[in-house]
Parts: sequence; C-alpha cells; structure tokens
Amino acid sequence: MDIKQLEQLLLEQLALTEVYVKAEGANYNVIAVGDCFADISRVKQQQMVYGPLMDAIADGTIHAVSIKTFTPTQWRREKLLNPPA
Repeated sequence: MDIKQLEQLLLEQLALTEVYVKAEGANYNVIAVGDCFADISRVKQQQMVYGPLMDAIADGTIHAVSIKTFTPTQWRREKLLNPPA
C-alpha cells in the first residue's frame, strides 16, 4: 500500500489533524494526531487506528504496524521535547 494512500485513508476514517506514515517493506510506522484520541485509553486509541488498516493487514499488504497516537496538545508538547533530527 502506498504511504500517501494510507495517510489519506486514516485522515478520512478518523478525522485526524495530522498523520505521518513511514514504511520499510511491509512494516509501517504511524503517527496519528487528532482530537479523537482525547480521554480514550491507549488500547482504544490503537484499536481506532487498526480499524481502517484491517483489510490491508488481513491480505498481507501490511505485515507489521507500529502506532503512536497524540492529541494536538500532546503532539505540540512531543515536538518541543523531542524535535526531529
């Protein structure tokens, strides 16, 4: 699955404000940012992101996925504390 297609799918399905996807082969890293993650457990946040990916996981397009979720406020703090290299 193309990274841009995956980003668009997540943006549409979860109404995210930002999403970043990196891929190495069939292994994907996802950073998802949205108000939809406020006041929800980490497990539920992960399940929300897995939902739109299930078809690609089931057919083997996505072998493994690492997910980090943030609210917009948490994301601003994360970028301040851990700026990109």
